Amino acid sequence: MILKRIKLYVKDSYMTNCYIIEDETTKETMIVDPGGEAYKVIEMVKIIGGKVKYIVLTHCHTDHISGVPEVKEELGGTVLIHRDDAEGLKNPQISLTNMLGEKPNLVIEADSRLDDGDVIHVGNLSFRIIHTPGHTKGGICLYCEQEKLLLSGDTFFRGTWGRTDLPTGSAKKIMQSIMNKILILPEDTIVYPGHRKINYDKR
Repeated sequence: MILKRIKLYVKDSYMTNCYIIEDETTKETMIVDPGGEAYKVIEMVKIIGGKVKYIVLTHCHTDHISGVPEVKEELGGTVLIHRDDAEGLKNPQISLTNMLGEKPNLVIEADSRLDDGDVIHVGNLSFRIIHTPGHTKGGICLYCEQEKLLLSGDTFFRGTWGRTDLPTGSAKKIMQSIMNKILILPEDTIVYPGHRKINYDKR
């Protein structure tokens, strides 16, 4: 497996972690949360010779989706998001494109919806979808048992859990998600968070 983390700056100092995962045998590739600076994502996929199968959005916020149109146009791939956040892609009040985004009129249509327990395959790699509402109602994590890794989206920031004061967020639900769905994973699971720093303005 090849895993690349790219720091994407969406607006001013806002930085999101985008992950590119490639199965080395088949070259099938998944892009998770292309939040901005699409050219960086496109360049990295071409460097590793990836064939994009999926563009997975861990939730609908603008700093995780803004690069989707350019990435999909250049590289292809099926856009996936949990069904509870699918409508948020088209609602600026929920996606926050009117507050944080450089594309205030951005509207994205997912190609398919995900549900808790779904499994997506990238070559020989398997990722189980874990629905973790709290940051948003349709937030997800992606768990790969083979590689002992969890792509957490904004269920986790580095060193803490994701904020819950934005539309459709819930402190109670994020605690339930973490306690009941994440802490039961093996202790040697490596977590790759949606943002690197706790400070939301300088992530």
